[in-house]
Amino acid sequence: MKRFFTALIVTMLAFVGTQAQNVLNNSADNIVGTYSGVQKGAKFKAKITKLPDGTYRGQVIWMEHDKDANGNKLLDTKNPTKGLRNIPCDRIVLFNGLKYDAEEKEWNGTKIYDPQRGKRAKMTARFEKDGRLRLKGSIMGISESVYWTKIAE
Repeated sequence: MKRFFTALIVTMLAFVGTQAQNVLNNSADNIVGTYSGVQKGAKFKAKITKLPDGTYRGQVIWMEHDKDANGNKLLDTKNPTKGLRNIPCDRIVLFNGLKYDAEEKEWNGTKIYDPQRGKRAKMTARFEKDGRLRLKGSIMGISESVYWTKIAE
């Protein structure tokens, strides 16, 4: 009987440990999904995906106004990397390598790209109490935040 209770306790502890790990993973993965946002009057949708290395990528997947006056697809012409200037505006990668910091309850560890300015800034992201995702970019102590609303998992 003593062995039975010992085995039961060990099993319960293993289960609780597994569930705690799942909660932590789910917290980090809460960022995964499709979002809508507006920056300087430009409406867009972006998708955040989890990469095989456990970090996250954010990429534009739709722009309300994605063509110029001649009907040509807008390109990422302000990108500081010359080889990326021919990327269509609705395929721009905004960030790669974003990591979850469980202590801070935020994602960080990478830079976010602002295609309207052609600049990269140190990035943090966290959910606000109202459920919106706040993405904050900082360059030399000057910060700006944008807010995205999750529209799909």
